[in-house]
Amino acid sequence: MKWPEISQVEELMPLPEGLTAQRLRRSDIPMLINFIEKWYPDVSVGGASCYLTPEFYESDATLEGGEDKPLFVMLIWKSQDLAGFVSWDWEAAPQALYARFGVINPSHRSAGLGTYGMKFGEALGRLMGAGFIYSMCTLKTPHMQAAFERSGYKLLGFAPGYDKEIVSPGVVKRVFEAYYAKILVAESELQVPDPANLTPKTMALFQSMFPEFVTK
Repeated sequence: MKWPEISQVEELMPLPEGLTAQRLRRSDIPMLINFIEKWYPDVSVGGASCYLTPEFYESDATLEGGEDKPLFVMLIWKSQDLAGFVSWDWEAAPQALYARFGVINPSHRSAGLGTYGMKFGEALGRLMGAGFIYSMCTLKTPHMQAAFERSGYKLLGFAPGYDKEIVSPGVVKRVFEAYYAKILVAESELQVPDPANLTPKTMALFQSMFPEFVTK
């Protein structure tokens, strides 16, 4: 596998004015971990807690100037201020992109960077040949849900107990998360399920979620 250069993705999805982006460098890892802990304390107990360990980036992430690995991490800067970061996992067998984890600096959360990150991810996926991009979303706040909705992602359902969050001081529980996705290929490339192969419940749900395919 080979990730495209950020400049190639920017040709499809330019960064907002005043912002620049770069791949994660090894020297940036301690700084990024520090900001993640500061911006999103809940990360310490959930599935993204690996983002707090240098070993995770060394083993899984594509670092500037290094070999391409399944995880791509992009830092977004406004002058000398880190405005946020986004990361994606490439799933080679199904050619799918998982928008895995990202955090926006609280002082930049009104700049629409969450929505931009999603659109950048779509462009990245298309350049990689992905047919599908998906993500899991916390239900603790509505901000990311709204960003997915604005970006045209479809809510596919909920994952009960998928991850853990701090629900009150000192209390950690398993929580529901929302499952969002977007198709990146033309409808002509999709095989619609044969109703004969679906149970009545499955067919009813499919019809309610994808009426555009049922009527064709």
